This record gives sequence, structure tokens and C-alpha cells, in this order.
Amino acid sequence: MSSRSACLIFNPVAGQGNPEQDLATIRAILEPEIALDTYLTTEEVDAGQLATVAIQRGAEAILVAGGDGTLSAAAVASIGTGIPLGIISRGTANAFATALDLPVAIDVACQTILAGYTRQVDAAYCNGQPLVLLAGIGFEAETVELTDRASKDRWGMLAYILSGIKQLTNLKDFEVEIETEDRKIAVSASAITVANAAPPTSILAQGPAGVIANDGLLDLTIVAPANFTGAIAASYDLLRTALQGEATTRPDVGYLRSRYFKIDTDPPQKVVIDGEVVGSTPIEVECIPNGLTIYAPQVEPTQPLEKLEGLPNLSIEFKDESEPERN
Repeated sequence: MSSRSACLIFNPVAGQGNPEQDLATIRAILEPEIALDTYLTTEEVDAGQLATVAIQRGAEAILVAGGDGTLSAAAVASIGTGIPLGIISRGTANAFATALDLPVAIDVACQTILAGYTRQVDAAYCNGQPLVLLAGIGFEAETVELTDRASKDRWGMLAYILSGIKQLTNLKDFEVEIETEDRKIAVSASAITVANAAPPTSILAQGPAGVIANDGLLDLTIVAPANFTGAIAASYDLLRTALQGEATTRPDVGYLRSRYFKIDTDPPQKVVIDGEVVGSTPIEVECIPNGLTIYAPQVEPTQPLEKLEGLPNLSIEFKDESEPERN
């Protein structure tokens, strides 16, 4: 008899593989050691709802198998509960697992869960809405909105890149006011991304040398190309440096880390949270240190970095230390 038990949430329409075979593989690996209570998502009932019910019923662990939307929904439901979350990626982009340094192969993901090692990673709230990966303002939000489901099913990650190239031809600058706990920054930009965790393919989040998911801080990247050619060059440089684990040195890209960001834009810009367009600026994003517990291999953190020099119309105002601090 299994000494461990878990709720397994499985999305049968995720990815491009054979769902029946995938589910059989997961069960074959896990069930000798874990008693599984298995639920399938439907159009009416998503992973977040299933995870919430499982948590209310006292589940020892939540295991979720599906694409990024499925994984993110279950993760959001698990924030602050302390209940371990097992990630089994079956999507086209697998951004969620990659961002958290988790294995994407089904068998390796299952073995990671069996090993039972957990670590805590940060989460965040954006305008009161839970966030695990990132919030994008401007360019990224427009790109996500233009990427339809049929394109994603057909092209996977390439669909976002193709939409991004289309959107680059319509690049528009906006004025940004960024407030942290200790300063106010004004700057012009085409895209702002606040990341808790992000894979290298989320290029607009890749100013620093690796977004750290368990440092108690959020990573903000400012992309401010002067024109279409600059946008192409900046995008390429961000992808290249991200894949090489380096921080970009381009003058039209800036980044900084903080526990809290308040961001306003003129004119207002669309906002996307974890791949879904949710509204428009202004936004307030606050980190929830160690808000999510996941089954994962141990990962060594890198050092925080910051760079703002070279951005257009940049001004920085440090707050008076006598001002009252935020709670």
C-alpha cells in the first residue's frame, strides 16, 4: 500500500502528444509509490478549480500534467498553502517548467516527484491577482493578444515569435513611471516586463543574467528601442544573452530588482499576466517570498544585477528616508 497520496490533475487536450499514452506513463511511474486521485480538466472545469477543491479536501500534494495555462492555474491555487506542487509539462512551449528549472520530459518529471525533494519559490500579486511567471506591459501584452489558439496549436512557441515580429512593425513608445520601495523612475519604453520567473524564450524579461525565482525579489526589464531595426537587434540580443546566461549591455535595455513595483504609463497600456491579457495599466506588483512549494531538483541561485544607464529620458528620484515605509 502506498505511503504517499496525491491529487493528479490531467489536461487531456494539452500538447501534441498522445494523451492516453501520457496518462498511462504517468500512472505507471507514480502509482507504485503514490496513491493517485486523478481528475481530468474539461472546458467547464479548469485546473485551478480542481486544485482548489483538492486543497479544501486536504490533499497531501497536487500533481498537474498539462500545458502552461494548466500548470499556472494549479500553481495559482496552491500559492500560500504549503502543499507541494508537482509539475509534469505536456504543452507546446513548456515555459512554466523551464522558468522554474524543472525537467520537461514526462518520465524525468515523474521521477523528480518520486524523489520527494521540494523547494520554495516566490510568487507575486499583480493588482490583487496571483502571478507565478510574469506581467508584461505594452509590446508583450499586444503580442499575446494577437497570438490565436489555432496558431499556438500549429506552431507552438514559433506562433509568439511570428506575432512578435508582426507587432514590431507597429512598435509604439510610451512614458513610464516606476515606483519601488526606495525610488521613483521615469523613462520612455516600448515594453516593460515584471518577472518572478521566466524562461529564456520570454526575451522581454531577460535584461538581467537569469531571473531568480527564489530571491524574494521581482525582476523588471525595460526595453526601449529607437526604431524597428533597434527592436529586432534588442530582441536578438536579449535571446542570445539569456541563452548564454549573461546580462545584456545594450543601452536601450535596462533592468532592476525590487520586492515591489508600482507602474503607470501614458497612454495606458495592456497588461498580460502569465499569458493572459487581464486589463491595462496602472499596476502594482508585490513579491510573495517562498509563496509556492514545488517538487524540484536543487538549483544554485545567481547574483542579482541592475542596469539603467543609457535608457532614453531617464530620471531617478531617490525617496527621502524620512518618508513612512509601506507595510
